[in-house]
Amino acid sequence: MGYQSGQKTIFITGGASGLGREVGRYFAEKGWFVGIADVNDKGMAETAALLPEGQSSIHRLDVTDRAQWKQAVADFGAITGGVMNVLFNNAGIGEGGPVQEMTDEAIDLMIAINFTGVISGTRACFDMLKNTPDSCVLYTASAAGIYGVADLSVYSATKFAVRGLAESHDIEFRKHGIKSRSLMPGFVDTNIISDVAEGTNQTGKERLEEAGVLVSPVTIIGPAAWEAVHGEKLHMPVNKMAKQLAFAARWMPGRLRKQQAQLADMGNILAGSEAKD
Repeated sequence: MGYQSGQKTIFITGGASGLGREVGRYFAEKGWFVGIADVNDKGMAETAALLPEGQSSIHRLDVTDRAQWKQAVADFGAITGGVMNVLFNNAGIGEGGPVQEMTDEAIDLMIAINFTGVISGTRACFDMLKNTPDSCVLYTASAAGIYGVADLSVYSATKFAVRGLAESHDIEFRKHGIKSRSLMPGFVDTNIISDVAEGTNQTGKERLEEAGVLVSPVTIIGPAAWEAVHGEKLHMPVNKMAKQLAFAARWMPGRLRKQQAQLADMGNILAGSEAKD
């Protein structure tokens, strides 16, 4: 069994793990055909193994390479007959620490993957989305794109940028029949916080929970992505932390600014670590 005519499709970057894997699993349960794109061959195979047989395709994709984007999208379209109901523009990396201590290479790579690569993805998929009725580009922003986070400033800035893309494209793409949405999760139990933090034998998750910070299970992301794609809400704060942050940023910005020392502590938990979303 492979792609079936009339079957809905989703193309997922960062599909080898974390949010991408979970959204793929959730949409596959709903009967969708899933394109899994990543640089991690082993992880993509593991994601595919979680989905019904024949209900996915694998596409090796470095999102910083526009030629690879073009090839991956063409290969996906050849399978689906040019149908792409949803682009889940999700691939990203995170690295923390004071900006003056970050390397040039780390900064350039984070911007290239988290922002430039996202733009390249939307551009590469645009024609296929335009030619698929009621399509949607779904961006992974972050709670860090709601209010800037100390010691995660570059990561936070890229997520603000992705939020801006979603807002701009929500207006710009309407005439083409394409919806634009963003997910804004707080801390979710993925490998971006699963590694042992520098200078400690604890994982980022363990240190966050020790500090009383909510870390949500990754299973919350599938229903949130489904709701974002099928609903009218532009930005989707995913867990309690993100919802509280969005409320405070809108209604109590002064108080929120005073709380940034606490957010700086959260950022320090991730300092020096790097992992895929």
